[in-house]
Amino acid sequence: MSVTIKTPEEIEKMRVAGRMAAEVLEMIEPHVRVGVTTDELDRLCHDHIVNVQKATPAPLNYRGFPRSICTSLNHQVCHGIPGERQLKDGDILNIDITVIHEGYHGDTSRMFMVGKPSVKARRVVEVAHEALWRGIREVAPGVRLGDIGHAIQTYVEAQRCSVVREYCGHGIGREFHEDPQVLHFGKPGEGLELRPGMTFTIEPMVNLGKRHTKVLADGWTVVTKDHSLSAQWEHTLVVTEDGYEILTLRRDERPG
Repeated sequence: MSVTIKTPEEIEKMRVAGRMAAEVLEMIEPHVRVGVTTDELDRLCHDHIVNVQKATPAPLNYRGFPRSICTSLNHQVCHGIPGERQLKDGDILNIDITVIHEGYHGDTSRMFMVGKPSVKARRVVEVAHEALWRGIREVAPGVRLGDIGHAIQTYVEAQRCSVVREYCGHGIGREFHEDPQVLHFGKPGEGLELRPGMTFTIEPMVNLGKRHTKVLADGWTVVTKDHSLSAQWEHTLVVTEDGYEILTLRRDERPG
């Protein structure tokens, strides 16, 4: 496993990219409402990234992905392709944003609840959000990746939900996906030891039902096999000398 340790100059560039990714989620929030299509959300985000931020949407044409953002709806786990589907009252939606600025990536996602979600929908969104913060709070020099995964897994399973295992967090920097893989399950004390200057995402995908997934015919959209609801939140972090810094924190967001 080849994990890059970022220099202070590189970390500063990642702060800028991370801040931009967070800004896109802030910008799009008032547009996530009943009747809007995910294609329209993609267009708004693309225009903001390209024309306002003067940056690049990383997903567009990445390994053939056809849009600038990922929109994963209800039982879609991740990598949903924006399309003509209009949002309905009660939908839950993950919007995943990755911005490239001056060669460095900032990657973040959050859940949106459209109208009045069901009790079950609200619950899976809240469990996934708390799972993200349980993982983040583990990050510090000397901690092992297994400690992060264990903190997420034990919390989620205690809530009688499940953690998706086929998809995980990842190192990030000049490349969209770098080493290490950051699993959202694991055993304490196992895995890579964290060191200052490492940058990676934590992005647990939590299902209300069983953890098993499948990929749709479009080759991208991942859904739950049992059609249970799924939720995901994501931040990009850097390991500091005494803990962590979140590079994609939104202005209205308090660390959990």
